Amino acid sequence: MANLDFLREGIKNMKTIGSVSRTSKFVSKMMVNQIDFVHSQVIVELGAGDGAITHHILEKMSPNARLLVFEVNPAFCLILRNIKDDRMEIIEDSALFIEKHLALRNIKNIDIIISAIPFVILPKDEVQGILKEVRKAMTSTSIFVQLHYSLVLKKIYEKIFTKIKIEFVALNIPPAFIFICQR
Repeated sequence: MANLDFLREGIKNMKTIGSVSRTSKFVSKMMVNQIDFVHSQVIVELGAGDGAITHHILEKMSPNARLLVFEVNPAFCLILRNIKDDRMEIIEDSALFIEKHLALRNIKNIDIIISAIPFVILPKDEVQGILKEVRKAMTSTSIFVQLHYSLVLKKIYEKIFTKIKIEFVALNIPPAFIFICQR
């Protein structure tokens, strides 16, 4: 998706997109670098948008790994469906229903959950619901990687996750924070 198209979609659907610019390649790569691709068999991406991070994940995934991509914006789902890769499955549903979709697919272990959901613009109860759903889906060795543009929600993370590391990324508009969490 071109930057101008992303800007239009971002303005039109700010409540689900939360940004008027694509995630930079630098941020995408930094997020994806948190993934141990040698041992990761099941990767979940939340809020995939137009696939800025998705492409980097698919480039590095092993041939037998699986990527479940959650996206609620229909326009972005159409773009994601143009990515032809049998390892990827697009789920046009909210991250509030991760557990349901894992159960439908008989998936018991997730290695990585990577997300660009715009939590800062969502209602607090929805943010907490999604984060609790993420935590339930994780095992003791799973990692959750979340993109943020501020530290405003840090206290919510501290209540839900036991380990949190935050990386600052200046090379993005706006500058970004990457939260790396463990159960």
